[in-house]
Amino acid sequence: MALGRPRGSKRSSSSSSSSYASTVTTLVFLSLCVLGVWMLTSNSVLPPPSTTRTSSDETQLPKSQEKDATSVFEDNPGDLPLDAIKSDDAVNIIADDGSKDQESRDANEAQLLEETVMTRNQQRDDAQKTEDKLDSGGSQEQSNESTENLEAKSNEMPLQVDGQEQQKQIQEEPENNANSQEIQQAISNEEQLPATDVPENSGDTQNDQQKPESEPEKVPQEPEIHNQDDDKAQQETQQQQEQDNSNTSDNSKKPTEDQESQGTESKGSQEASKETKTEIKVEETTTAGSLESSVIPKESKESKKSWSTQAAQSENENDRRREESSSDGSIYGYTWKLCNVTAGADYIPCLDNEKAIKKLRTTKHFEHRERHCPEEGPTCLVSLPENYKTSIEWPQSRDKIWYHNVPRTKLAEVKGHQNWVKVTGEFLTFPGGGTQFIHGALHYIDFLQQSLPDIEWGKKTRVILDVGCGVASFGGYLFEKDVLAMSFAPKDEHEAQVQFALERGIPAISAVMGSQRLPFPSMVFDLIHCARCRVPWHEQGGMLLLELNRVLRPGGFFVWSATPVYQTLEEDVEIWKEMSALTKSMCWELMTIQKDKLNSIGAAIYRKPTSNECYDQRNEKRPSMCKNDDDPNAAWYVPLQACMHRVPVDNAARGSNWPKQWPQRLQAPPYWLNSSQMGVYGKPAPQDFSTDYEHWKRVVNKTYMNGLGINLSNIRNVMDMRSVYGGFAAALRDLKVWVINVVNVDSPDTLLVIYERGLFGIYHDWCESFSTYPRTYDLLHADHLFSKLKKRCKLPPVLAEVDRIVRPGGKLIVRDESSTIGEVENMLKSLRWEVHLTFSKNQEGLLSAQKGNWRPDIYAESS
Repeated sequence: MALGRPRGSKRSSSSSSSSYASTVTTLVFLSLCVLGVWMLTSNSVLPPPSTTRTSSDETQLPKSQEKDATSVFEDNPGDLPLDAIKSDDAVNIIADDGSKDQESRDANEAQLLEETVMTRNQQRDDAQKTEDKLDSGGSQEQSNESTENLEAKSNEMPLQVDGQEQQKQIQEEPENNANSQEIQQAISNEEQLPATDVPENSGDTQNDQQKPESEPEKVPQEPEIHNQDDDKAQQETQQQQEQDNSNTSDNSKKPTEDQESQGTESKGSQEASKETKTEIKVEETTTAGSLESSVIPKESKESKKSWSTQAAQSENENDRRREESSSDGSIYGYTWKLCNVTAGADYIPCLDNEKAIKKLRTTKHFEHRERHCPEEGPTCLVSLPENYKTSIEWPQSRDKIWYHNVPRTKLAEVKGHQNWVKVTGEFLTFPGGGTQFIHGALHYIDFLQQSLPDIEWGKKTRVILDVGCGVASFGGYLFEKDVLAMSFAPKDEHEAQVQFALERGIPAISAVMGSQRLPFPSMVFDLIHCARCRVPWHEQGGMLLLELNRVLRPGGFFVWSATPVYQTLEEDVEIWKEMSALTKSMCWELMTIQKDKLNSIGAAIYRKPTSNECYDQRNEKRPSMCKNDDDPNAAWYVPLQACMHRVPVDNAARGSNWPKQWPQRLQAPPYWLNSSQMGVYGKPAPQDFSTDYEHWKRVVNKTYMNGLGINLSNIRNVMDMRSVYGGFAAALRDLKVWVINVVNVDSPDTLLVIYERGLFGIYHDWCESFSTYPRTYDLLHADHLFSKLKKRCKLPPVLAEVDRIVRPGGKLIVRDESSTIGEVENMLKSLRWEVHLTFSKNQEGLLSAQKGNWRPDIYAESS
């Protein structure tokens, strides 16, 4: 008992120990609170790294973007190759810049454009990912990041003062700097691309930290600001400490039991946690805003309105108001109305000019089927057929098309028994027959090959002319033999036969054997075909057959499959006699006459001479030989003459030798192009040819297919509106498309080269309407066309013509001067086309657009 303590003494000692522990706990808690308050108040002055970083970047971004854009241009010298952008008199230009490497320029252009388009795609992907993160778990991640930043501030305060250390910390933040290199590249590329659809953006990137030495460093200015804020923070902290000490003395007077002490500690923790959560929310909001501003938004109207400049907002608003008040298409300064014409949805301005046709003195030679263009090109738009649908794709389109796209049934009624066309539900179907090949074109094609093996479809015979083609089934099935057929027929009582052909994906134009030369050069077709084409070859001194002689290659074949060949009716016998006498006097050799038992028809095949011996030995000089100064290649509105041109005999002259077999002739320069002859681009002609071909292969493969991302699977009918050597068409050879090459009448006459390499084309003046039906082409390609045209005629009628012949959903690619690109872009937008891409550099530009279904509601006044 002596060693034991009194009971009261034990209680006193326990109470003293408990009071001491409670006091220590309270002091520790208050110290933590003071530290926490100091940290929070300091944090409210010192923004988080991401916010400070973003603010700095936003201040310096314009210079950074400008530097980056400049560096990209310097790394990619040369945009659109001079060989592709030169005018037709480009010899002087080439001489000034002949040392530049063509392949390097093309590669740089393709790479730069591909990076631009890939950047746009990356922007969309990054923006979508960012939105998904913000919607799903972005807030939690940012909250955690903010908490880590608070700990960094309490333990690593020097990082907030030292600018270099601050950048080091920013680099270690995974969220704000993810994919920063891609974002910087995107910003740099967008600065190069003045597309109206691209919003202005700013972002936080690693490249911003790598500034040129000449650019002022703004981060070191922040420590001075932070030090001033630290003084305020210390004053506020001292005041808070005094208040806390006062509260501490008050708390010491309160009960000090363990439960009370724990309750006070818990309450203080909850208050501190509440304050911390409040500060985290503030920082979270700031961080979220910083993250959103660092990610390029989607290319949508809402994002442009949200992040655009005042100028862009005002422009968008004005556009919107113009669209709301533009039932007649009044927008961007252009007013569009529907064409008020009898032809309606099938209007061809130069073939449906009723006023001009009424003034004709005679129609004996089918003058009313020829071109009679208005004095000024129409600016009205052709309406769409009711219930029009997207065209069926090739090769299915060869066998059927939508009825409502070409709602014509007359041919089905009068030619259905010959398997031209039939009405099958909502489709028009094409069994592949014709007047001379009821049982199918393929059998007929093989029959001709068997009749004369020298034809050699797809090797020796590559480019042919099909006269009076009907619905062009003959040309459509020749694709299987690797043969390209230029089919033509007039716009006559056989309504829409050429339109049927084009809707099927078969090349054809509206033309007639009348009083004028066909729009082709001389000696270009390997074979000419006429199957009951209803052309009176024997009349007018054989003038029409002599026109075929002009365009037929020496040694080429004329296939005549008609009733005079195999029937014995009096009229047929008489025609045969006259044709025999005419072809003999023209020195055409009758190679063979064969009959097809399956189709119960016959065909006569003639061959044009390869020398002038027969011409010189004729007893009668009829038809006469053309004068020496008569140009056989002149074909634009040139009247027909009943004469023949002599055959070239010089081995170096065009027409003296047959071209190489297909496909070798596509790639090899024609034998008659010699190095002493200067090409269009100023180089020796053979080199000019090869350079052009290599250039367009690179452009198509690296820029158009990869850069522009054009889906060629739904493209069939293609037109090169300003072709030189046919390089663009040659580059598309492996695709299931055909390209008609248009050589402008005011450009160098290179259509001869195009045919020589196994391609085809036509002469045309784009100040006039093209001889085709509306909605017949999937893709139009215009290389420096519009800048030349506007020197001679107005652009609105030309763009109205483009809108007329392109199918809804069809595409247009324009390469031209930047100023012209801007004009074309505005007109296309006024036509409600969707402009996918505009790209400009060194005063040269590229535009890609797609036609929609929009048509104005108001008709133009009847003319």
